[in-house]
Amino acid sequence: AGTDWTTARVLDPACGGGAFLLPVALRMRQAMPELSSAAFITHLATHLRGFEIDPFAAWLTQIWLETTFAAETAAAGCPSPAIVTVGDSLDQAPGAKDGYDLVIGNPPYGRVKLTAAQRANYARSLYGYANLYGVFTDLALRWTRPGGVVAYVTPTSFLAGEYFKALRGLLAKEAPPVAIDFVSARRGVFEDVLQEAALSTYRRGGRSRQAVVHFLDIADSDSFAVTHAGRFKLPKDATDPWLAPREPGQQRLVEQLVGMPTRLADWGYKISTGPLVWNRFKDQLRLKPGKGHLPLIWAEAVSADGKFTFKADKRNHQPYFKPTAIDDWLKVTQPCVLVQRTTAKEQARRLIAAELPQQLIAQHSAVIVENHLNMVRPLNGTPKISPAAVAAVLNSRSADQAFRCISGSVAVSAFELEALPLPSVEQMRSIERLLQVGAPGAAIENILQAIYFGADA
Repeated sequence: AGTDWTTARVLDPACGGGAFLLPVALRMRQAMPELSSAAFITHLATHLRGFEIDPFAAWLTQIWLETTFAAETAAAGCPSPAIVTVGDSLDQAPGAKDGYDLVIGNPPYGRVKLTAAQRANYARSLYGYANLYGVFTDLALRWTRPGGVVAYVTPTSFLAGEYFKALRGLLAKEAPPVAIDFVSARRGVFEDVLQEAALSTYRRGGRSRQAVVHFLDIADSDSFAVTHAGRFKLPKDATDPWLAPREPGQQRLVEQLVGMPTRLADWGYKISTGPLVWNRFKDQLRLKPGKGHLPLIWAEAVSADGKFTFKADKRNHQPYFKPTAIDDWLKVTQPCVLVQRTTAKEQARRLIAAELPQQLIAQHSAVIVENHLNMVRPLNGTPKISPAAVAAVLNSRSADQAFRCISGSVAVSAFELEALPLPSVEQMRSIERLLQVGAPGAAIENILQAIYFGADA
């Protein structure tokens, strides 16, 4: 971001064990070799700051800094400055002169229950539950001076997740992204991470509505490769998902997606999650069919190749469910398309869908769908596109690549599915005709490839 280490004031609001503050301090020293030890220690005291809620982690950061610059403080004949403040960053309020040139770090993430005062303070960036890294992003904007930079390593769910829509709107207004650098691998970089990670940089008061994208391939702690992947533009409504290349070669796809306004709702569908949370109804699971027993549809019924097979193979899974008189809300009585709710970017496909057979519903009057499946269901009446065509599109390589430009977590959420750009109703006519005559999947894929990647793709 072009940081001038000779003048920059830097803050890490969740400094942990000093993983960011110590390298910044060393960069500052490298940039000012001419300064005397006394002058540099004074500079460090006025230009570097960290917040940390854990007293031990704060102490550790301070010790690392003191050890690293022990010779400097000895030569200067002064004590080490107190760089780290112990306390809850969410309760820290910047003063009029507290603007920093760079706010940097790897903030904590995960759902958090804010106090009433905190929720009111950060209301502008909240939608639904609060995630710590989203709140810390809002916090960073408050501590960054106009023209300054925020640089955070976070999960990528803020780019499209429903609970981050208010944060996206705030960022677009106050600190638009300059660059998003995706960390290509999840394993070997961060422990126990189920989401993609990215280094995102924002310019406080920036005016640009587009950002550059890179991929970071990290070989080890000392080496990495950077690959330019293209750019993306913020949508007209910045609270909508931000579509960005997530893999090499997706720049053209992203450009096409921007011009595709059709969504599942335009086809006449809505999305809901399978209503049955099975472990709340263990005593109603049944191994065999019987009077009043309904088929129970588990995620494994939707195979990786997009086929539906009624089965319950996994441990604790049973194929039937006996509803009580108050369980009508669990029953699915309409044809729909089932989509697995949990897939990873390492899988061949993120979107795995299958049509729920009408004959299964007709035979039993209803079925029960477990909550590891999404249901693409008609909004009302007869939808404009058949369930078979919906499943065919969702199972296509083209739609899968489009979804990867939206989703960075292992969850296939209803919000992200509803945001997926799709062919128009008119464009779908040819796909419907191909399905009616039993055309091979390659023929359908060719049509979708032209729609998603351009007519000459």
